[in-house]
Amino acid sequence: MRSLSQMVRGNAITAAIKLIRRYRQATWHNRPLPDFIIIGAQKGGTSSLYAYLAQHPQLLPSLKKEVHFFDGGLNYNRDNYQKGQEWYRAHFPKKDGAASSKAFEASPLYIFNPLVPRRIFDLIPEVKLIVLLRNPTERAISHYFHGQEKGYEPLPILEALQAEEKRLATVIERKDYKSEIFRHYSYKSRGLYKEQIERFLEYFSWQQLLILCSEEFFREPDITLKRVFEFIGVDPAFKVRDLKPRNVGKKRSKVDSEVYEYLNSYYLPHNQALYTLIGENYAW
Repeated sequence: MRSLSQMVRGNAITAAIKLIRRYRQATWHNRPLPDFIIIGAQKGGTSSLYAYLAQHPQLLPSLKKEVHFFDGGLNYNRDNYQKGQEWYRAHFPKKDGAASSKAFEASPLYIFNPLVPRRIFDLIPEVKLIVLLRNPTERAISHYFHGQEKGYEPLPILEALQAEEKRLATVIERKDYKSEIFRHYSYKSRGLYKEQIERFLEYFSWQQLLILCSEEFFREPDITLKRVFEFIGVDPAFKVRDLKPRNVGKKRSKVDSEVYEYLNSYYLPHNQALYTLIGENYAW
């Protein structure tokens, strides 16, 4: 049972948060739309990239990493996108006249939600987009264990992977992209990178997209970060000091070889098509 002092302190913190939120919403017109967005992919290193970029003095991170505006948010009964750009801008700091500073956010669900490309284009057609692509086999396995850790996946891993199409069929047919089923059980679907990138290319030019390999990012973060800095137009010589990986999954059991064989076989043609599209081979 909480003590009186704990309750008072908790109420004071809640009240302070509400005041800050009201202030940010009241000053939305003095806050920028993002200059670039990290759009995905989930379990691909977006938390680490967001944390590293936030250390650059010319970059202005959103109030929280995942704003979830263009995908509508994670609450099925509340649609963030319907709140408009006033709500969205309130999540970014003021630029305070610094013309060289760049605002950004990172919501990895954006790349997977088919509604997002058009929504981003309608509001900020000149925005730059960064994509981190992880080996889809490893990404799917990591996604599965994340689901087990959160308590929404009761099936063994191979059964869960094989059940995906049946689980998603109804929500895909309804285009119910805010459904928890769409988010939670899309283990294989999220690794179909080619079709996801192509959806963005319907609205944005190649010059607005920076596609990165997650494995290369973690192997040589300084080189990757220099590419990012050059892409978004800030000082590329800045060295990020804290390169500790963020949001790394820890609760993972040994995975049988047949799971890898199943996923590698599934992704083989999709990966080859991706390499043709982007002109680069990641040897997944």
